[in-house]
Amino acid sequence: MTVKARREEVAAFWRAYRATLPAEQSAGLPDFPDAWGFGDGPAMADELGALALAGVKTATCGLLWEYEAEREPLPEPGQLSVILDGAGRPLCLIETTEVRVLPYEEVDARFAWDEGEGDRSLAFWRAEHWKYFSRTLADLGHQPALDMPLVCERFRVVFTSAGG
Repeated sequence: MTVKARREEVAAFWRAYRATLPAEQSAGLPDFPDAWGFGDGPAMADELGALALAGVKTATCGLLWEYEAEREPLPEPGQLSVILDGAGRPLCLIETTEVRVLPYEEVDARFAWDEGEGDRSLAFWRAEHWKYFSRTLADLGHQPALDMPLVCERFRVVFTSAGG
């Protein structure tokens, strides 16, 4: 994600979340969370972050090849992430509930609906994600393909700046 986190704001948001937990649960969390925004730019981070905050967007996906190129571990169920807006400010905290690696062509209508974008149809999802992945793949030395592996993640919002 191209959005840079505002470290102090993210740290304050994380402290506010941890303060809502019992001490023993808070003690098991890292000092600083993963923090990222959806998409590949500030406008997309704002748009998709607002959908997650509203509870419309409960899924996301990325290219497995991008995780591999950046040597990033795949998300895991139970993982917490601060979702940022386009200016790098925290919007909400999500908990990953499911992760599956699927070829692009096997993403189904339910997952497209859960991504919450556009009219939420599989046709819209395929068209927009093909464009998005084509932009991303140009930097990775791959071409878009129906069998390109995607990391499909479902999540739930567990905390917002409003405290809920």
